[in-house]
Amino acid sequence: MANSKMKEVFTAPINVLNPVLVQVLGICSALAVTSQLKPALVMGLAVTVITAFSNLIISILRNTIPTRIRIVVQLVVVAALVTIVSQILKAFAYDVSVQLSVYVGLIITNCILMGRLEAFAMQNGPVQSLIDGFANGLGYGLILVIVGAFRELLGRGSLLGYQIIPEGAYDFGYINNGMMTMPAMALIMIGVVIWIHRAYFYKEEK
Repeated sequence: MANSKMKEVFTAPINVLNPVLVQVLGICSALAVTSQLKPALVMGLAVTVITAFSNLIISILRNTIPTRIRIVVQLVVVAALVTIVSQILKAFAYDVSVQLSVYVGLIITNCILMGRLEAFAMQNGPVQSLIDGFANGLGYGLILVIVGAFRELLGRGSLLGYQIIPEGAYDFGYINNGMMTMPAMALIMIGVVIWIHRAYFYKEEK
């Protein structure tokens, strides 16, 4: 029974309770950082790490946090983790941190994090909370990677900066779709992914 519960906690946010596709959370950053695969991948990884460890910390502290200041404590924990991740990015992946700009700092206000802390970590044990945070971050990051990969491939002909579409295709008249690099296409692409998910993978309870 415990294993079944753990499996559900891990798999649900990736499919039937995906924070972007089903709950429509974290859309702002998803739209902002998906023009290329690399920043989308790094943003997804950052949110996954922060969500997992903030869930773990709040779950450990949940019985000692006064109800009246629980939101403040949650924000302090998330802000500390975001600061650590931001400094690591600046130290080891400065070019990506510049591309992500203010959006790393805005992870503090991400609805996914605060939602999981309040709805799950405050009610469940550390192990379950860690898995829940990791799975929700993974579900969020998966959508960013899908959208970022398609936009970079179709808009620039590359992935992670490496040319994928051969020069021969351009010689035959292929042209990169410049619209894919525009912010509006992020919204359209996420809409298409949500449509495909709801049409073929997600069955709403009646």
